Amino acid sequence: MKQYLGNKRAILFFLTPALLLYSIIVFYPILQTFYRSLFDWDGLSEATFIGFDNFIDLTSDPLMITSLKNGFIFALVIGVFQIGLGTFLALVCADATVKGRKILKTAYFIPVVLSVSVVCQLWLAMYDPDNGLINKMFHALGMSYQQNWLNSTTVSIIAIAFVNAWQFMGYQFALLYAGVKSVPEHYLEAARIDGADKWKAHWYITLPLMKETFKFCFIICITAGIGAYVQMAIMTNGGPGTTNYTITFMIFRNAFSANEYGYACAISVVLVLISLLATLIINKAFSRNEI
Repeated sequence: MKQYLGNKRAILFFLTPALLLYSIIVFYPILQTFYRSLFDWDGLSEATFIGFDNFIDLTSDPLMITSLKNGFIFALVIGVFQIGLGTFLALVCADATVKGRKILKTAYFIPVVLSVSVVCQLWLAMYDPDNGLINKMFHALGMSYQQNWLNSTTVSIIAIAFVNAWQFMGYQFALLYAGVKSVPEHYLEAARIDGADKWKAHWYITLPLMKETFKFCFIICITAGIGAYVQMAIMTNGGPGTTNYTITFMIFRNAFSANEYGYACAISVVLVLISLLATLIINKAFSRNEI
């Protein structure tokens, strides 16, 4: 191994194409976006340099506060649902005594392969205030609780986030299931010999050893929540009003509706910085010895 790692020229030769490709696809667009954020530009005419004025305007934009709040609510909902329920289902499916495990694993993953548009249309029908399945279920149970799910200024963001959480829970489940199966079986056997039941063994052994898996899953959930867009666009178009706007929705509106490309680029830079900050915080939190 030392012989191979000591050949610096060979390492550089094989890494250079990948680094160049990565730089072209990732770093150059980020740098170009930051450069464009320093201009007042409509995307067609000549750009006017205004320095950091776009970023200053963002600090007083009330829609930015709404978008940040919605992004974190979205991330919280999908994090609790996907990671919480995904972990429980992964532990259940990893148990050899559970019958029909293969069918369950397939069923959990089916929503992931469906089109987002199809899933949104399905949930639009379920959220219908008059004929939707959810309100009908409350009525069948004898409960008077009825909700106009997607027109509520308080509930709609949670309802939309749940659609994303339901569809992509199978993806998180697959990662978590792989993490559970990577834990050596003899660790659990030793715990059972010492008197621990199945769930205590998972709590004290399986879950702590899945720290890296949880870290990756949390990064996915947080960044997906902050950058959520598709479900809002299809189900409510950001409404009612601007209640369900997210940072990505702001970028789209300013770039393609208001023709304020410089301002949209500034919002994009903020989105990248928030995602990087969230990733650093999660990495720092999981770098400790205990979870």
